[in-house]
Parts: sequence; C-alpha cells; structure tokens
Amino acid sequence: MSPIVLLVLIVTLIDVAKADEALVRGLPKTLWLLLVIFVPIAGAFAWFIAGRPDTVNWNRPNRNRSAFPEYDRPGRQIPAHSEADDEFLKRCRERAEQQRRAYREQQRRGDGSDDRQE
Repeated sequence: MSPIVLLVLIVTLIDVAKADEALVRGLPKTLWLLLVIFVPIAGAFAWFIAGRPDTVNWNRPNRNRSAFPEYDRPGRQIPAHSEADDEFLKRCRERAEQQRRAYREQQRRGDGSDDRQE
C-alpha cells in the first residue's frame, strides 16, 4: 500500500468516525467504515461525494443539540395522538390511587400481611 493510499485511508477513517451518525448520508456509518477499510480509494471517494454530511464544522460545538442525543435522531418515535398519552397517564394515576387505597385499608386492618402469592 503506497503512502498516499494509506494517508487517504487514515484521513477518511477519521472523518467517518467523527461524523454524526444521524447526519451521515447514503449508508449507515458502520457500512461506510467497512467500505473505506475494504476498498480504500473507491470507498474514500464515495464517502466524500455521497456519504459525508453536507455541512460539518468540527471546530465549533453545536449549541442547539440537547444533552440527550437520542432525542435528536431522525425517525425518533414521537406520539401522534396526545389524547392517547393523556388517557394512558389517567389510567396510571387511577391504578396508583387504587393501590394506595388498598394499602391504607390493609394498614387499617392492622394485619400487615401481604395478600399476594409468591
């Protein structure tokens, strides 16, 4: 392997490794890494032409990103119906209140025993 090919391989691998997976185009980041490793010159050109994120500035931190990167991922599941979420939370609160009442009733009886089977 010539020094130029090795240099291109190393630069491309570093660039692929630094790229934000959510912004990588074409293929998943892992496949880009494999392509660059197994086909260095063609993989490097393909990465810089078709895979590299459009606008990347590695020197300046992105202030708009949240502390939780999973929230920034494209395709993240976002509830479509807030009514369904409200209904679920209402059922959770009702169930919790039932459990509290059952516990208070058990404490009033004074037996302290647990009615569940283990």
